[in-house]
Amino acid sequence: MSDASTVWLNSAAAKSHSATTPRFVKILASRWIKVVVDILLINVAAAASWYVRYELQWFRDIDPENYSEFTAYIPFSIGFTVLIMLAFWINGIYTLRRGTAWTDEMLKVGNGVVFSVMIAIVITFGLQPLSFSRLLFLYAATFTIAVLGIVRVFWRILANRLRRRGYNLKNVLIVGAGEKGRAVMRALAARHDLGYNIVGFLDDNPQVGEADLGRFKALGPLSRLPDYLKSGAIDEVIVSLPWQAHAKIVEVVELAEGGGVYPRVVPDLLQFNFGQIEVDQMGGVPLISTRPDTFTKTNLIIKRVIDLALISIFSPIVLAFAGLIGLAIRLTSKGPVLFRQTRVGLHGKHFTLYKFRTMVPNAEALQADLMDQNEASGPLFKMKRDPRITPVGSWLRRTSLDELPQLINVFIGNMSLVGPRPGLPSEVAEYEPWQHNRLNAKPGITGMWQVSGRSDVTFDEMCLLDIYYVENWSIILDLSCLIRTIPTVLFARGAY
Repeated sequence: MSDASTVWLNSAAAKSHSATTPRFVKILASRWIKVVVDILLINVAAAASWYVRYELQWFRDIDPENYSEFTAYIPFSIGFTVLIMLAFWINGIYTLRRGTAWTDEMLKVGNGVVFSVMIAIVITFGLQPLSFSRLLFLYAATFTIAVLGIVRVFWRILANRLRRRGYNLKNVLIVGAGEKGRAVMRALAARHDLGYNIVGFLDDNPQVGEADLGRFKALGPLSRLPDYLKSGAIDEVIVSLPWQAHAKIVEVVELAEGGGVYPRVVPDLLQFNFGQIEVDQMGGVPLISTRPDTFTKTNLIIKRVIDLALISIFSPIVLAFAGLIGLAIRLTSKGPVLFRQTRVGLHGKHFTLYKFRTMVPNAEALQADLMDQNEASGPLFKMKRDPRITPVGSWLRRTSLDELPQLINVFIGNMSLVGPRPGLPSEVAEYEPWQHNRLNAKPGITGMWQVSGRSDVTFDEMCLLDIYYVENWSIILDLSCLIRTIPTVLFARGAY
C-alpha cells in the first residue's frame, strides 16, 4: 500500500472514529442510555395508566371498594418493567443493526410489551385475584408502546443529524466495484441516516480499481486488503464480488474476520436488478423472488395525479412569482425571458426544457472558451463564478427560482416534480453503460441529487443517486424529496 493511500485512509478514518467524536455523542450512541431511558419511560407509562384508570376513570367508573392506591401499584410497575426489559433483551431490541426499519423495530417492541402484559396478568390475578382493573393492563400496554415508539422516532432523528455531521459513522471498505458494488454505493449515498462512510473500494480490474467513482476512492487491487485491515481504519468490509469468485469471497471473509473487521457478502443474483428483489421466507427457508418494476402503470398514474394536483394547488403563487421574475429579467438584460434547451428524458427521448434565462443570450457559444475552467466532474459543466451569468440570473440560481418554468414540462408530461436530473444530449452521449439506467424514469425538477448537495455532488454520485431513486421509487420517497427540497432551496445548498 502506498504512503499516499495510507495517509488518505487514516485521515478518512479519523473523521468518524471515536477519537474525534465528542463525549456527549458517545453517550447518546450508547445502548445503555437507551436502556435507562426505556426503563424510565415504561414506569412513566405505568404511572400514567394508573392515573387514567383510577383518577380520570376513562370509559368505566371505579367502585370505591375496588380503588387501588398508587403505592399498591408500585410492585406491579417494577415487575412490569423487568418483564419488558427481559423481553426486549431476548428479542435483540438493543442490538438491532443499522438500517433496521422503524416499523420492524416497533413490531419487536409491541411483541415484547404485549407478551409482558400477558405474563403480568397471569401473575397478578394468580397471586392477588382482581387486585387491579383489567382496563389498567390495556392502558399500560397502549401507553408503553406509544411512548417507546415516540422516543425511537426521536433517537432516529437525532442519530440522522449526528451522522450527517460526520459523527458516529462506521468506516466501510467495499471489495468489488462491479454492478453489485455500485448498488451498495448508491444505497449508502442515498441513505445518510445509516451512518456508513465508504472509505473506498478494491477491485482487481485496473479500469475499475484505479478510477475513483465520484467521492468513493479507488484503492487498488484486492491484494491490498490485508494492509488496509491492519491500518485499523476499517469497521466493516462489504464483499460484492461475482459468485464465480467463490474462493476469493471466502478468502476475503476469512481475512476480515481474522483482522477483527465485520464482513458482509452481497448475494450475486446474476441478471436481476437489485431494486427488483424481495427476500422472504417460507417456514424458516429463505426465498428470493423478483417484484415488478416500481414504475407500473398504476404507480405512474398515481405519480401523474400527484404532480397535477400540486401544480393546481400552488399555481396562483407560482404565476405571481413568474410574472415578477419575468419582469426583472426583461428590465435588466437583453434577450428572451425563457431559455429553451433540448434535454434527454424518459428512455432517451428528447424534449424541450424551459427555464428562466440566467445567462447572456449567446452563453452556449461562449462555453467552449471556458471549458478549461470547468469545476464539475464527468460530462457536466459547472463554474461557481461563471461570467456568462447575469446579476438577476445569479440570484435565480441561488434560490432555484430559474427552475419554475419547468412546471410547464411537468404539465405537458415530459417531466415530473421529482425524478433524475435531465441531461443534455452531449452528456448522455458520454454515459457509461450503467449510467443509462437513470433514464428509466421521467426527469424531475427536484430529486435525490438536488437534495443531496446539487453542484457539490460529483457526476458519478449523481448517477448513483438517480439510479437508486429509479429502483426504489415510492410515494413516500417523492414526498421526502419534495420536503427536503425546501431547506435545500432556502439555504442555497450546492447552488451555483
